[in-house]
Amino acid sequence: MTMRESSLRVYEKIRTDLAMKADFTLAQPIAWLPCPTAACAAGVALSLLLGASAPLMAQTPTPAGTTSAKAAGRLMGRVQDAATRQPVEFATVALLAAGSEKAVLAGTCDAQGEFVLAGVPVGDYILVVSFVGYQPQRVAVAVTAAEPVRQLPPVLLAATVQQLGEVKVVGERDLVESKVDRLVYNAEKDLTNSGGTAADVLQKAPLLTVDLEGNLQLRGSSNIRVLVNGKPSTLLATNLAEALKQIPADQIKSVEVITAPSAKYDAEGTAGVVNIILKKNTVEGMNGNTNAGISNRNAFVNGNFNRRRGKLGLNSGVGVNPFFNLARSEARRTDFLTDTTQSQLAQNGRFRNSGWGMWGQLGLDYDLTPKDLLTLGVQGNYRGFLNDRSQYTSYQLFRTEEGTQRRLFLDAYNRDIDTHDGNGNVDVNFGYTKTLAKPRQELSVLGLYSVNVGRQRYQLDQQRGEVNDYREKSHNDNRNREITLQADYVHPVDSTQTLETGLKTILRHVDSDYRIEADSLDGRGYLPVPARSNEFRYEQNVYAGYASYGFALGKQWTFKGGARLEHTRIGGEFRSSGTDLRTSYTNLAPNLQAAWSVTPDHTVKLSYSRRIQRPGIWFLNPYVNTADRRNVSSGNPNLNAELTDAYELTYTTFVKKSSVTFSGYWRQTNNAIESVARLVSGNELLPTIDTTRILYTTYRNLARNSNYGLSAFGSTKLTPKWSLSGNANFYYRQVSSPALNLSNGGGMFNMNLNSSWQFEKGWSAQFFGFFNSRQVALQGRTSGYRIYSLGAKKEFWEKKANVTVLVINPFNGQLAFRNELSAPSFDYVNNSYFYNRQLRVSFSYRFGKLDNGPARPKKSIQNDDQKQGSGNNG
Repeated sequence: MTMRESSLRVYEKIRTDLAMKADFTLAQPIAWLPCPTAACAAGVALSLLLGASAPLMAQTPTPAGTTSAKAAGRLMGRVQDAATRQPVEFATVALLAAGSEKAVLAGTCDAQGEFVLAGVPVGDYILVVSFVGYQPQRVAVAVTAAEPVRQLPPVLLAATVQQLGEVKVVGERDLVESKVDRLVYNAEKDLTNSGGTAADVLQKAPLLTVDLEGNLQLRGSSNIRVLVNGKPSTLLATNLAEALKQIPADQIKSVEVITAPSAKYDAEGTAGVVNIILKKNTVEGMNGNTNAGISNRNAFVNGNFNRRRGKLGLNSGVGVNPFFNLARSEARRTDFLTDTTQSQLAQNGRFRNSGWGMWGQLGLDYDLTPKDLLTLGVQGNYRGFLNDRSQYTSYQLFRTEEGTQRRLFLDAYNRDIDTHDGNGNVDVNFGYTKTLAKPRQELSVLGLYSVNVGRQRYQLDQQRGEVNDYREKSHNDNRNREITLQADYVHPVDSTQTLETGLKTILRHVDSDYRIEADSLDGRGYLPVPARSNEFRYEQNVYAGYASYGFALGKQWTFKGGARLEHTRIGGEFRSSGTDLRTSYTNLAPNLQAAWSVTPDHTVKLSYSRRIQRPGIWFLNPYVNTADRRNVSSGNPNLNAELTDAYELTYTTFVKKSSVTFSGYWRQTNNAIESVARLVSGNELLPTIDTTRILYTTYRNLARNSNYGLSAFGSTKLTPKWSLSGNANFYYRQVSSPALNLSNGGGMFNMNLNSSWQFEKGWSAQFFGFFNSRQVALQGRTSGYRIYSLGAKKEFWEKKANVTVLVINPFNGQLAFRNELSAPSFDYVNNSYFYNRQLRVSFSYRFGKLDNGPARPKKSIQNDDQKQGSGNNG
């Protein structure tokens, strides 16, 4: 249960109790009641002081001097911050009979600051509004027979000028919250995240898995759109696995997992949307924090500085993190060439990754007027690393004659490959939000310019025996630019109906220039290899519009439906070969959601959505990676978009201090993009090498992909100091390709467990465990793996500083990762062993003083629309 839901449930109980005490007066003592939030405590205190004598937000006995209840009216209004004109959510509202301090009706505002007092008898009253951190406001109102229903002007609350001292929060947000349309993992509450990266954080979020190479999946699907603070980034679109390593875990506030996005979201991301929320300044004053740590695999130093005064807010941050890792691999492949001829490939390699990353961001928001908000921001990342790899290869050709195997060919060599990779990204965004006359009526205009520049170099030296017999080098330069413009309008038809509409344009431009040069070994030096070089330009423009309508039927049923229309235009040009690519298509993506609140503690939700998945540059880039000439890969610029229908049924229940969510889902994807490996003759693909067979891997639209699954998430507090949460996901995947006459399927699962303890004197501890089963693909499967960690934290200096010690996989020095591929023409097995045991020590210190002052909500662009890359193609 969330803190907000807990507050409302406690409040409902108190209102029922007060309704049974018709003679409660100011003369009675005030009892201390357990409230999980300051807002709840303020509401209870006000209700007790006013002597509330009836159920809140309900009809009450008619006070003396008024007409009968049959002439009852209705008062509606909205509570706003006097400085920002933003809603004050869950403010307390009480209606007093004129000349008396006894409450006739009382209640709380909703999340939009709105309230409705029904069944108000005709008469004169005093409306009293209060909320913690604000000065109470009293307004004279009247209900007459001529005007029984009144829409009151906004009630403005002025903030109390008060310096915050040491604040104790009685209610504490759960580690994972189940909300109406998403699951939220509150990463800042998980001490085992200290010193890690976004990849470490995401593997702990419900329904998500991150494999050993950093590839992200949601319920077994990699078709996910990942956002940062609701905004897209070309960095994430280029190489998601590497990008997630550039975001420090200490800067992440929470992770939102959205499995059934509404029509407001882009129609792509067939499995759903993952939104990483970074920490931001939301209060008055100046504050900041610094973090530093070191482990046997990485180190980090970062910090934030935030300042807000009056209409202007500023937040900034910078950090750097060096890293390294060791691994080894073993690969075996058997090629079935004819009935009597086969070849065997054996490879053994070791590699070391080392490098560093840095990031920085600067954000600004300014209240132009109480109803006009302007936001500006820039953030950048850079990550550079060196991969030093040594690989021994043995390739043998055999023929079987009369039961005897005879070797016809042997090729054995060693390769040293040094790869230098650098990737930089800059995002510049702006937003303008206009609050209009009606409550919740809002217009926003948003813009984003994002550019990502990548640079990859490798040097390859091949030896046979003691002699260098081949050398080559390569460079791959790419630039990815996005310009996004978006306008959204929210129109509340009434208190139960809302209409949302919007327009959006995304303009993408990608350039890729890759060159291969080989040493002639005759003194002429390195010479270009035109057959393995190309210059590629790619453009993708998306034009979209949407409409969404939500309404409620009574207190138990809520519905939301909408549709999104998207038109895509694609153009590509291979400048070296002179060939062009041109295509366009239009897609309609409907979306329906229904929720039934059976009781306040039991909710059932049903949703349907159609999603499309455009291939990102990772899948389209035709760069041919030939660092290993026996295993070659490339992208495919001729890929088309996928189309997926998704159905989901969810049940959520709250039992005392526990919450449980069960979901059943089905996803059907046609024309699915799958990686496909096939044997080709060496000189068919690369004319410069011999005619023996190589394994060539690329992507094609040729599969039908179905996923049927059940997932469950639960959280509980076993004791006031011991909390437990966990997630389990079981699903069956069936993938088939009539074009290749291939089919594969199997059951899979993943699960995690979080447990935390709070001790005395600032000590706390936390355990995390994760297990992922084998994964099924069109041509094979990958093995499962497990990760577990245990951390302890000590707070001191009045909780302004802490030291965290974390150990990851203490009883496993390395993790084994097995990848199997099979086809009628070959069998391939690759085993990789990653050094994984880690001991990490980190230190954090926060400084500055804060004043209370509610922050205004910020709008941001959400591009949810490209299939993310995660393989090893450049």
